[in-house]
Amino acid sequence: MLRNSLALIGALAAFPAASAPTFSLPVDCDLGETCFIQNYVDHDESDGHFDHTCGPLTYDDHKGTDFALPSTDAMDMGVNVLAAAGGVVLGTRDGMIDKEIATKDIPKLNGKDCGNGISIDHGDGWVSQYCHMKQGSVAVSQGDKIARGQVLGQIGLSGRTQFPHLHISIRDGDRVVDPFAPNHLGVCGGTYDTLWADDVPYVAGGLIRIGFDVGVPKFGMIKSGMAGRDRIPSQAKALVLFGYAFGSLPKDEMTLTITGPNGVVFDQTVALEKAQAQFFRAGGRRTPMGGWPEGTYHGEVIFTRDGAPLDQQTITLTVE
Repeated sequence: MLRNSLALIGALAAFPAASAPTFSLPVDCDLGETCFIQNYVDHDESDGHFDHTCGPLTYDDHKGTDFALPSTDAMDMGVNVLAAAGGVVLGTRDGMIDKEIATKDIPKLNGKDCGNGISIDHGDGWVSQYCHMKQGSVAVSQGDKIARGQVLGQIGLSGRTQFPHLHISIRDGDRVVDPFAPNHLGVCGGTYDTLWADDVPYVAGGLIRIGFDVGVPKFGMIKSGMAGRDRIPSQAKALVLFGYAFGSLPKDEMTLTITGPNGVVFDQTVALEKAQAQFFRAGGRRTPMGGWPEGTYHGEVIFTRDGAPLDQQTITLTVE
């Protein structure tokens, strides 16, 4: 009831001022293919959290939008950070190392939670800030005049972060602005004008990557991109399919199916018991006596919510 009331208030709120700039995507990747949005601005002003759709893709007091990469391998290959709008560079930081930060090590950041980053003044009080950029990649300096789409550096893993991504936050003076729902901070639901120059769809969760392996991989191996094989020997110790995903809710399900030359090898649906930012599930079979029949195997992972597929991916494997 409260959220419905807040949504109504939000729907009646004023649209952004005429002076508000529009923003282009700040990353040189394909949303839904080579990158995804992991977190949005937190609209809950209490100790809880919800994004602009009343969904869970945020965390308490999160003030920006996180554009994430599927692996640290993708980060190492290099994905450019782009200026979302033209302006003048207010300040930069570089030199912080790229690594996942443990909770116990957060105080060692000495307030530099943003990691390597850049802030840009767009005029009339509007400022954007870019965080967690790759060490040594920052390509602009204080005072530089920046054009929309200009390369600023690359996505990294610096500062207070657990996965490679770009965090972009937007402010109008001292006010945090959600580009998906400007002038609606503190409420959720409804239909709003946005500050994005082009349509940026909201994705409530999905598959990041799926893969085959010869055992259940460790989560760190999956996150790095090192887990997964496209060929295995017929005498491998096991045949396992994994699905790496984001944005789960309680009662979601993940179905993993492996089909080989002789039919279905493995088919299992796993219930997801809680909301998780990132997670994986895996399943398969031990290798039978005599080994796996040689040939092509197909893997399919379906991420389901409320009885309907939220996302689905397929992959092939050669057994030889």
